[in-house]
Amino acid sequence: MVEPVGNHYVVARPVYSENLFNEEHEKLHRYHKTFWDHLKLYFSCSSQRIKKTALHLFPIVSWLPAYRFKEWILSDIVSGINTGLVAVLQGLAFALLVNVPPGYGLYAAFFPVLVYFIFGTSRHISVGPFPVLSLMVGGVVVRLVPDDSAGNGTSTNMSAIDEERVMVAASVTFLSGVFQLLLGLLQFGFIVIYLSQPLISGFTTAAAVHVLVSQLKFMLQLPVPGFNKPFGIIYTLESIFSQITDTNIADLVTSLVVLLVVFVVKEMNDRYKEKLPTPIPIELLMTVLAALISYFVNLEEKFNVAVVGKLEEGFQTPVAPDVGILQKCIGDGISIAIVGFAVAFSVAKVYSIKHDYPIDGNQELIAFGLGNIVGGSFKGFASSTALSRSGVQESTGGKTQIAGIISAVIVLIVILAIGFLLAPLQKSVLASLALGNLKGMLMQFKEIGILWRKDKYDCVVWVVTFLAAVFLGLDIGLAAAVAFQLLIVVIRSQIPSCTVLANVGRSNIYRNRKDYTDIYEPEGVKIFKCSSPIFFANIEFFREKLITAVGFNPLRVLRKRNKALRKIRKMLKKGELQVTPKGLICMANYTHESDEELDNNSIEELDQPTNMTDLPIQINWSTDLPPGITVPRVDIHSIILDFSAVSFLDFSAMRVLQKTLKEFIRIDIDVYIAGAHEGFLDKLERCAFFDEEIKTSMFFLTIHDAVLHILLKKDIASSPKLKLAEEKGSSNNYIVIPSNGLRSREVTIPTETKF
Repeated sequence: MVEPVGNHYVVARPVYSENLFNEEHEKLHRYHKTFWDHLKLYFSCSSQRIKKTALHLFPIVSWLPAYRFKEWILSDIVSGINTGLVAVLQGLAFALLVNVPPGYGLYAAFFPVLVYFIFGTSRHISVGPFPVLSLMVGGVVVRLVPDDSAGNGTSTNMSAIDEERVMVAASVTFLSGVFQLLLGLLQFGFIVIYLSQPLISGFTTAAAVHVLVSQLKFMLQLPVPGFNKPFGIIYTLESIFSQITDTNIADLVTSLVVLLVVFVVKEMNDRYKEKLPTPIPIELLMTVLAALISYFVNLEEKFNVAVVGKLEEGFQTPVAPDVGILQKCIGDGISIAIVGFAVAFSVAKVYSIKHDYPIDGNQELIAFGLGNIVGGSFKGFASSTALSRSGVQESTGGKTQIAGIISAVIVLIVILAIGFLLAPLQKSVLASLALGNLKGMLMQFKEIGILWRKDKYDCVVWVVTFLAAVFLGLDIGLAAAVAFQLLIVVIRSQIPSCTVLANVGRSNIYRNRKDYTDIYEPEGVKIFKCSSPIFFANIEFFREKLITAVGFNPLRVLRKRNKALRKIRKMLKKGELQVTPKGLICMANYTHESDEELDNNSIEELDQPTNMTDLPIQINWSTDLPPGITVPRVDIHSIILDFSAVSFLDFSAMRVLQKTLKEFIRIDIDVYIAGAHEGFLDKLERCAFFDEEIKTSMFFLTIHDAVLHILLKKDIASSPKLKLAEEKGSSNNYIVIPSNGLRSREVTIPTETKF
């Protein structure tokens, strides 16, 4: 019964152990599905399931018929045009990161959008090239087709090298798409949970640094070979600075001017985004202006600048991936698949929360997988979503993926009709545009200070991920970062938070005894809490912390008591001890005997419960013992283990816990477990945890139930009248008013307690 009294509440109910609660309240026996049940359900077939699967696999069937044409079409068209213009420029710019001709970036900005329109679940992300993925694909391209294979650098050789590189990029993209598709079909969308936000942030920041360094050769127009190996960034910088005197000044000046203007205008867009009807398309304006200047001034001939050159009109013939290449880049394909999905899903999740609609991780994997398979078949490279491009699509009013289709139409127009207008554009301008999109990722350095103040473990993950990805490369760095993050998880769970609790405010609330002044600790009772799962890796730590909390090692006390009993028996047999009403009296001078003399029998005997049935007197270990017999003093009689935060207990830990509890029980300390979750008791019973010493009666619903049970038990034991009444079975004739201060109300024995 609950009685509200102002802003307080008064609860009157019995003191419940788990057994008593289950006796009074009938528990439903639910059938829990087995693995085979789930498997049968997954592969079951019915007309309703087929319809549900079809709607799930083709989300367009659900949202397109509900499209509000009059309300949304104008916003989607405006958004699609803006996003398409950005997609064209980013496709050209990010192709430089892949080390393929710029025109192939347009394919990566076109085909995945069409596929995502049909299979994707996010309404706002813009699918296409992403700098981190482009750089990862570029690393594979450089490794398999290095720069030095160009020989004398003739146009014929360069064309052959470009074809090889395009094939490598297309093959690894196809492979990453296959991995994403398989993960989606196998319902592995949860894999993204293993990439924490600090890890993704550190990794993308490191990728931004790699992008920055990789674009320097285009900004300076220096022949820098690719170094796709550990510490490759250092070799790249060394190569750049060794040739710094050969810098093309025209390219450098153009890059700096474009970069400065882009940064300033983007800052204005951010600062005045509430007042601007649409962000200023600075990338488009700078591209048009730079192309016009390059064409009319003839920069290529006068200053020998590197330009985009002729873009082939139309599409490439679809090709099958090269099996030989696939065998060499399996690990890269997995890394690209996971990183691409993690970044895209993170962005999609932000917009789904903002606009209140669901997204499906497994379906997103299928959509991106098919997009990369199709894109790779048409000689594109890996796609995900660029944060800046998705921001443009959402901020300019995009409502659905209709905006994505409009952006694909813009890319299509460039591919088929006006691509030739970009021929005089300098590559250094594209490099500057690529760097202009890195501001958001480079600003993530601010997170180091924030994470250090909030969670030092996450801060360490960020820093280690960043350093590993920068110096070891993005592929090895990602693997090292994930391994380190899992190691951190193991370390944090291996060293759980263990505290001693006390009652706060004489209520049913128990908190860390070190944090409060108004606390009450029942005499002889220790309340110990472990805030972590208990398993093989941390069970010894748990045991050590428990022993530290109680102040003694129960196994040592047990062995000392058994040794003392052996010595007492020996002294009684020799007549050196005499039994009196006051206890044992020593009748002979004490002679020291070493522990070695007492250890004639096996050590296992000392670990057994103390047995005094053959003695003429029961030994009270709290009183003075005969001279020469010392046993560690034990000042507690009960231990309560708060398992409310213990989510699971594995079999190895269970054996150690069972052994530890028996050690306490054998030295006459009652052990209680409170707050165990549903099913915990059932698992212990299945694993034969209980026996004659450890019984189910030690489990209580809450800490307070266990504390009240101990106090009631102590009150009964200290009152002969109550003890007699309990033995006679009279349960409601006596009222106990304890003086410990914890309970201010009268307590009826033994069934109902008010607190």
